[in-house]
Amino acid sequence: MMTNLFSTFDPATSINTSLNWMSTFIGFIIIPTTFWIMPSRYNSIMKSIYNKLNSEFKTLLGMNTQGFPILFISLFFFILFNNIMGLLPYVFTSSSHLVYTTTLALPLWLSLMIFGWINHTQHMFAHLIPEGSPPILMPFMVCIETISNIIRPGSLAVRLTANMIAGHLIMSLLGENMINMSSSLIIISSLIQIMLLLFETAVSMIQAYVFSVLSTLYTNEVAYEITQSYMSFSSL
Repeated sequence: MMTNLFSTFDPATSINTSLNWMSTFIGFIIIPTTFWIMPSRYNSIMKSIYNKLNSEFKTLLGMNTQGFPILFISLFFFILFNNIMGLLPYVFTSSSHLVYTTTLALPLWLSLMIFGWINHTQHMFAHLIPEGSPPILMPFMVCIETISNIIRPGSLAVRLTANMIAGHLIMSLLGENMINMSSSLIIISSLIQIMLLLFETAVSMIQAYVFSVLSTLYTNEVAYEITQSYMSFSSL
């Protein structure tokens, strides 16, 4: 119960402290940090990578495919983070396991294929026959394109897994053999290990980029139809 009319403006709370003044600073939680914190080099690098990937994925997918570039940019950074973390000592390399890579490749491909074949069957059949194919070769082209379409998620998963396993195995073998080496060979082996580590860092970045770009190209067949369906649904 208010003692007087102006008690609503009293900053004191029930525990006789002035916590109500904290409401003045709640707005700083909502305001983005870029408005009051100087962007670091890390933020600048991440922003430049994001803008570059966004423009490239928009080119591959088409300008009307809303939302898909953000999906594949997130996929790129997720794979890149796991690949780089796998290079650190005593850190589990999840991207070197086929279960992990298949989990990334299969659901996206399967969902797009189901949507395309259910809602745009004629368009999906048209993709099975490349433009300009002779009529006599059309049955063979359908079989080849069907097999190529089915093995896409498997090729994505195996490519990423194999590339991550290969470099880690070489580094592990060199590290285990350094125990029985002489001092001069240990120095040479250490230099080779450093070169391999730098090479694996580059491979980690390249494989994340290749995975996301190939996923973008595989999605390009259905992405435009999904966007058109979404735009027609939104206009209702």
